[in-house]
Amino acid sequence: MWEYTDKVTDHFRNPRNVGAVEHPDGDGLAGSLACGDALRLTFRLDAEGRIAEAKFQTFGCASAIASSSALTEMLIGKTIEEAERITNADIIAYLGELPKQKVHCSVMGREALEAAIYNYRTGKTLDRKLDGEVVCHCFGATDKEIERIAREQKLVSAEAVTHACKAGGGCGQCIPEIEAIIGRILAEARPAAETKPRLTQLQKIRMIEETIDREVRPILRRDGGDLELHDVDGDHVVVKFVGACTSCPVSSVTLKDVVETQLREAVSADLVVEAV
Repeated sequence: MWEYTDKVTDHFRNPRNVGAVEHPDGDGLAGSLACGDALRLTFRLDAEGRIAEAKFQTFGCASAIASSSALTEMLIGKTIEEAERITNADIIAYLGELPKQKVHCSVMGREALEAAIYNYRTGKTLDRKLDGEVVCHCFGATDKEIERIAREQKLVSAEAVTHACKAGGGCGQCIPEIEAIIGRILAEARPAAETKPRLTQLQKIRMIEETIDREVRPILRRDGGDLELHDVDGDHVVVKFVGACTSCPVSSVTLKDVVETQLREAVSADLVVEAV
């Protein structure tokens, strides 16, 4: 049972601005019925260029309805420039809070607003699948979409990405790719490898073991797998997959995009990881 704030409950039970604006200046869609959540947002501008009317139609849960209702209230009276600065975090703040598993509802509101503004400016429908390569085929999420959401919300795990936009919440085969995207983002925020002091071989082995324990092993164990450090020869690291990882069809992707990426970021950019 989800814990909802009084404001979320109010906007769910008494949603504002339900319906569609006649002859809208902006019309945007987000989500899909196949994914279980869909939102249409329409708005109309007044003579001064401010949003005079905003309405929504949604298929989704209580959080989706509340987020959509709150967004329309936030939009009325704003210029297009002011409206496009509204983030999903602003929607959550307006409502007081949302369960972390329902954050994607506020993201859907932000995406519908983005699509409606795009439609206002171009007269066209925004096609998100043209923006990047599809990573999560279950929910149609692209690499650029996942990266944008991860950066905006400062997400640090694949689980957090799933809560934010559902990517990875279906079959799970895209989890390694999502983790690789997160890894690249986190790497940008860390000091460059060149600034790290030169390590002795013993220090390097200890750091590799610590990184595997801290960053890699929890990810693998979540799906019944694990990893053992087999050998370290200079910058050549040899590991051995065990458990479910031994028969995983994407273990080669995990090796490079998760194991090698994490070790290069935490220990040395020169490391090369192979599996026995």
